[in-house]
Amino acid sequence: MAEDYSAFRPSKIWKRMDSERRVDAAQVFWTDEQSAEQQVEAISAIAGHMKFRTKTLFSLPLDRKARYLASLPIMPDTVAARALVNYHLERQRPMMGAFLDSLGIAHENGLINDENVTRPDAAKLRAAGEELAKSFPQEDVALYFSTLISQDPETWGALAESAAIATHPAT
Repeated sequence: MAEDYSAFRPSKIWKRMDSERRVDAAQVFWTDEQSAEQQVEAISAIAGHMKFRTKTLFSLPLDRKARYLASLPIMPDTVAARALVNYHLERQRPMMGAFLDSLGIAHENGLINDENVTRPDAAKLRAAGEELAKSFPQEDVALYFSTLISQDPETWGALAESAAIATHPAT
């Protein structure tokens, strides 16, 4: 029977984040040049919600666009997924690297080198997760694990049982 990972949809993870972290992630999102497609989608979502013209939104300063994005009541999954990944790449590389090191997965500063990562053994994955939760803030670990699961539940699904996620679901 297939696992239900609906709690790990990017938009649900985003909604459970505190507002300060959402604003931080939104700022990173707006500064990422490779997120142009998702930025257009975000502008469209903000414009629809706030009844603004898209042209007006494109010209707003970064901090206002970040606050508007962080406060959207309905976040598109594609935008949330991109913002979560960007946030981790910009703010959480040491934690990402430590986790991948403990699993023996080759990476460059927390970014996995290989497109075809072999799924780690569930017990090894849980042990690495528990170890990471001892070294980094539990909220950061839970958010990272939730993001991994949202990106690839087949590879990272065993992390759903992690103590970090159990006590702080996708925060």
